[in-house]
Amino acid sequence: MDLAAHTVPDTETSGRRRCAGLLAGSTLIELHSAWDALTDKPETKPVRGPETGLVMVRGRIGGGGSPFNLGEATVTRATIALASGTIGHAQALGTDKKKVRLAAIFDALWQEETTRDAVERTLLSPVEMRIATQDKARAEETAATRVDFFTMVRGDD
Repeated sequence: MDLAAHTVPDTETSGRRRCAGLLAGSTLIELHSAWDALTDKPETKPVRGPETGLVMVRGRIGGGGSPFNLGEATVTRATIALASGTIGHAQALGTDKKKVRLAAIFDALWQEETTRDAVERTLLSPVEMRIATQDKARAEETAATRVDFFTMVRGDD
């Protein structure tokens, strides 16, 4: 069996990773707006969930120390199938099953060549811009409270 024939190109993997991250970071309102903007609503079938569970969050002191269990986080996941057979997956922190179900549908639509541009234009690009704006505002707010410490040397004491 030729494993090279079954590998996914890096650009496709990074694009799918970006899509999954933006879908997880989207709001239910953004997902509903994009859903309402679709002219042809796809027929979907639930494969798994939506279901809510817990995951263990692990941390490291200073980013490089020994790992330790920080605590548990609530996560909801869903898997759907489009009528075309494309499978969509989604997961997000929290318990919003409607959000995760819609995110799974948009994941499947993003994978199809005919609907990818519409998903990018109506959902992913606006979500990406909102997150970037929020990140910039948070960085500016944090920078305003930054204190620069310095030491003055006074001679050869």
